[in-house]
Amino acid sequence: MFDRILIANRGEIACRIAATCRRLGVGTIGIASDVDLDEPHAHAVDEVVRVGPAPATESYLDIEAIIRVALDHGAEAIHPGYGFLSEAPAFADAVRDAGLVFIGPSPDVIRLMGDKGAAKRHLGAAGVPLIPGTSEADLDDAALIAAAEELGAPLLVKAVAGGGGKGMRSVLDLADLPAAIAAARREAAAGFGDDRLMLERLVAEPRHIEVQVMGDQHGNVIHLLERECSIQRRHQKVLEECPSPAVDPALRQRLGDAAVTAARSVEYEGAGTVEFLLDAATLDDDEPTFAFLEMNTRLQVEHPVTELVTGLDLVELQLRIAAGEPLGIDQDDVEAAGHAIEVRLYAEDPVTHLPQTGPVEQVVWPNTPGVRIDTGIDTGSEVTPYYDPMLAKLCVHGDDRAQACDRLVAALDDTAVFGVITNLELLRAIAAVPAFRSGELTTGFLPDHLGDWRPADLDAEVVDAAAVALARTWRRTAGIVGERDTFAQLGAFRMGGVGGTPVRLQDGDHEHLRHLRVLPTGDVEVERPAEVGGDGGPGGDGGPRSDGGPGGDGITRVAADGDLGALVHVGERTVWVHRSGVTRGLRLLPATRHGDVAAAGGAAAFSAPMPGSVLEVAVQAGDEVKAGATLVVVEAMKMEHPITAPTDGSVPDVHVRTGDRVEAGTPLVSFTAAS
Repeated sequence: MFDRILIANRGEIACRIAATCRRLGVGTIGIASDVDLDEPHAHAVDEVVRVGPAPATESYLDIEAIIRVALDHGAEAIHPGYGFLSEAPAFADAVRDAGLVFIGPSPDVIRLMGDKGAAKRHLGAAGVPLIPGTSEADLDDAALIAAAEELGAPLLVKAVAGGGGKGMRSVLDLADLPAAIAAARREAAAGFGDDRLMLERLVAEPRHIEVQVMGDQHGNVIHLLERECSIQRRHQKVLEECPSPAVDPALRQRLGDAAVTAARSVEYEGAGTVEFLLDAATLDDDEPTFAFLEMNTRLQVEHPVTELVTGLDLVELQLRIAAGEPLGIDQDDVEAAGHAIEVRLYAEDPVTHLPQTGPVEQVVWPNTPGVRIDTGIDTGSEVTPYYDPMLAKLCVHGDDRAQACDRLVAALDDTAVFGVITNLELLRAIAAVPAFRSGELTTGFLPDHLGDWRPADLDAEVVDAAAVALARTWRRTAGIVGERDTFAQLGAFRMGGVGGTPVRLQDGDHEHLRHLRVLPTGDVEVERPAEVGGDGGPGGDGGPRSDGGPGGDGITRVAADGDLGALVHVGERTVWVHRSGVTRGLRLLPATRHGDVAAAGGAAAFSAPMPGSVLEVAVQAGDEVKAGATLVVVEAMKMEHPITAPTDGSVPDVHVRTGDRVEAGTPLVSFTAAS
């Protein structure tokens, strides 16, 4: 076994690798960019070394700098994790050329499987079933269009290099193909430095099934069961489980045999994943139809569910294989114990899926049976625009799938991240869909079952809890209000004044008004004024509650040490509240404000949804546009985010140019709806 390795990654996977190394007594060197020097992964290793500035191209993707750190600090091997350089053959070559061990397969295998066209040709010749489509390299636009006319719609335009949903576009009508090709090429070039594309037929009812494989340097190859990864958005996985609820023993044998055949055909070493599309429409057939999708030559994000079910540590197996040890287990030794589910917690809007940035002011993880948390954040972390927005993986294990589903709900209900918007509510909504509980999954699960989903309005009691927390903070800071204190935003106030102090809290488009009074005893009184419609008392009429105080006087009265059943964090300008899987940031507004937002604001300004670069400006000042027309395209985190017209209207002004760097909230264009 190695004495010391370098972990060439960040976030939760760097913490994960470091944990196994610590258990095995293997020393660890970590790398961190300037913005990551105080993040959890920098503290999880024995020694951390600054590798460069925040942009990944100048730090975590700087091959020369990483190799230099490894050599200067006595590393014998490098673990690439996933993402970044994990599937870059040039990096694997550089590691080996430097006399170090690359913990993964050979550069030639990475190169072959990283080229999806070449991989299809190779594995097709080995007898692995394939999806109909193109596999030729370097097809230009005209050749792709000609091939598409032969294949027919529906099609998937797919980047030859990379993964993670980047450079992929579904085409249901061939008239949309040229635009899809252009967008996929741009995204592939930005994400992988390679704009080559291929085409595949879209499977009508696809389930995404992948098989974990392990191969050693002595010719031994086995599989470690399958994972179901069908619940996705933008071709990126959201929820994974092991085993798949759709796979019976006979199908498992066929999938495992195909995966092992693929790995053996390239003399695979280390951990890899062979991904297949399973046609759900054929599940009742004697032999359901599946076909090779791609092979990932690295550890997968979702590896914890395999570990929970098999009891194996995949990182330990990677280290032992790279050190030259034999696998030490046969296929017959691999058994499934129970069921495991993983969800990915992202810093992103749960509806638009746009990445979010900001400070992690407080984080609360569940402490319930059968739960595993893999995370790279902690209270005080900063989510920046430079890296993937995944914050953590919540994994649960149960005796069977039903228990695992129950534990998933409980874990989500007890998870809260304050300070940055996450997809927690979407994950909780997925867990509540009957089709999920019954295992009826396809890659169209989200649009099919949650296409119109929107976060529910906050319960009035949750807003009350936020108001109570404000009042308590207010009382503590009375007389010592500083420039950055929350209550500096309120202006003058009167403790326990007539009617109480008005507080306005905004949740998205909803505004909530509360009157607060802090009594000499420290108890808090919260009243919902009648003018706040829809979030009031038991009758839903917006009136004051009558179930709180001992006198039944229409005011909620909370003891100094009491609560209203919600977890609350008071930030600088935002009050964060959490209850039962719902976490919201309520923005504190001035006590009085203009009654007509349109009069105060004029024509609506369309702003950048996140920090990024302006990739395309599709309109000019004075243009008339139709509903759905693209106005501006912003690129952030290697993904394109089009800003479109919500209705017919006009563009009075354009505020940015192609190539501009923009921050979140930067006005892009002005838009006036048609009358």
